[in-house]
Amino acid sequence: MKIGIITTTIRDGRQSLAVANWLNDLAQKRNDGNTYEVVDLKDFNLPVMGGEATEAQLAGVAAWGNKINEFDGFVFVTAEYNHSPSGAIKNALDFLKPQFANKAAALVGYGGVGGARAIEHMRMILAELQVATVQRNVNLFLAVDFKNFSEFAPKDHHAPMIDEMFTQLTNWSKALKPLR
Repeated sequence: MKIGIITTTIRDGRQSLAVANWLNDLAQKRNDGNTYEVVDLKDFNLPVMGGEATEAQLAGVAAWGNKINEFDGFVFVTAEYNHSPSGAIKNALDFLKPQFANKAAALVGYGGVGGARAIEHMRMILAELQVATVQRNVNLFLAVDFKNFSEFAPKDHHAPMIDEMFTQLTNWSKALKPLR
């Protein structure tokens, strides 16, 4: 299985890339036969859905779709903004549907309450895209897993939950493959 670990924020000072890289490092150590890759949403320079778009932004939409097509499953590193996922990921997801259909996703949230509310919103959004979300999610708390609420410094106690999450994601990705 090929699994994309997707950042969901594009602003300066974001932590999603640090979290995604950490998850990728842990995933690589699993030796489970999967291929893992960090996909940084910021690299695609997507336009706002329904607005004016430059040729470069339209090329970004095509590249985003092609990249998502490569994967059997996903881990979304979901920051929480105002009790929701970022507008950037919602916008990005709105450009694609067939590329996500019949695939599986796991959610790793971070924020004041571990990104819990953003994760719940992401589950509903992904359901509409025909993405099956696994039961185990991982919550990273600003007060616990970030120095001074801003520098990512995860605690070791997440390891069993992360392992369970990746196992569930692998199983669901394999189970859904015949539907694609």
